[in-house]
Amino acid sequence: MANTWGKNFRITTFGESHGKAIGIIIDGCPPKLAIDEHMINQALAERKPGQSPITSARNEPDQCQILSGTFQGKTTGAPIMILIQNHDAKSKDYKHLANVYRPSHADYTYTQKYGIRDYRGGGRSSARETATWVAAGAIAQAWLKLYNIQIQAYVSQIGKVQMKKKYRNICFKNVEKNMVRCPEKKTAEKMLKTIAKAKKNKDTVGGMVTGVIQGTPVGLGEPVFDKFHAVLGQAMLSINAAKGFEYGSGFRAAQMYGSMHNDVFIQKNGQVKTKKNYSGGIQGGITHGEDIYFNVAFKPVATIMQTQQSIDLQGNTTYIPGKGRHDPCIVPRAVPIVKAMAALVTIDFMLYPQKNSHHEAENSTNE
Repeated sequence: MANTWGKNFRITTFGESHGKAIGIIIDGCPPKLAIDEHMINQALAERKPGQSPITSARNEPDQCQILSGTFQGKTTGAPIMILIQNHDAKSKDYKHLANVYRPSHADYTYTQKYGIRDYRGGGRSSARETATWVAAGAIAQAWLKLYNIQIQAYVSQIGKVQMKKKYRNICFKNVEKNMVRCPEKKTAEKMLKTIAKAKKNKDTVGGMVTGVIQGTPVGLGEPVFDKFHAVLGQAMLSINAAKGFEYGSGFRAAQMYGSMHNDVFIQKNGQVKTKKNYSGGIQGGITHGEDIYFNVAFKPVATIMQTQQSIDLQGNTTYIPGKGRHDPCIVPRAVPIVKAMAALVTIDFMLYPQKNSHHEAENSTNE
């Protein structure tokens, strides 16, 4: 089971949704970075359940404990261990699922792969796991800010309700002004009605999160298998319920001609820029200094409050009653997860040994 991610800023996570705790070990964090539990808890508060009427009623405080890797409020360069206790797990609510496969869940695949599964909230396959990613992402973002790299994310679509404005024309400060995390007030109100309707109908609804990475230097990413966008896509598609990823012009590029899509280079304030940035800040797998913008599509939550047909472990047809504590729409809570994973990708590349053969060649010639 792959529980470790990253090459230079490495995270290893552990714990289950209904276990005693979940946690993460971060290896490769640079020393002397100022961090504390309060900073991490602020990030966790954006993701935790029970924060609004449109999220799961599970009441987890999600207060972390830093158990290692810091001294006098700063990182030491040693592995950082963070623990988050589970306080409101109600395992008895899942007993009726012990011998059945829930539609669109990992129950069947887990059982076939491992021969055993934790039916209490999905165990390791639960989105509860992502709290640890947000904790690590908070540390990554703190380090990236030292290099003026900013990461933002917001809800741009719920169901068929879409934002009209693009990220360049919005104020990111408005993202946290409503529970759906959409920076357009009127659009947010329509999104809330869509979620409320799904909840009333004992159903769920999906949507889209838009992410933006600003301030990255030129040269992050590798030209073959470790392309920046490829690793970013892997990170985003690792998030529970993520079904699609696009960056830059994305799927719209399939409808365009090259003469329209090609990014024309220009000089602006002594720097090389592009007119349109259809490339989404990445060309040939390597960042070119422009904004990196992308979308992550999330499916409707698979657990609905309706009776659903399925089969049991013996292959017999059965019916699963809809009950438990679940989000009618996971998208607003996915915003901090998207930011965290974008930060983990970016810091991992920032810490990658960089070589500039062009400058090295010039230096060797001068010598």
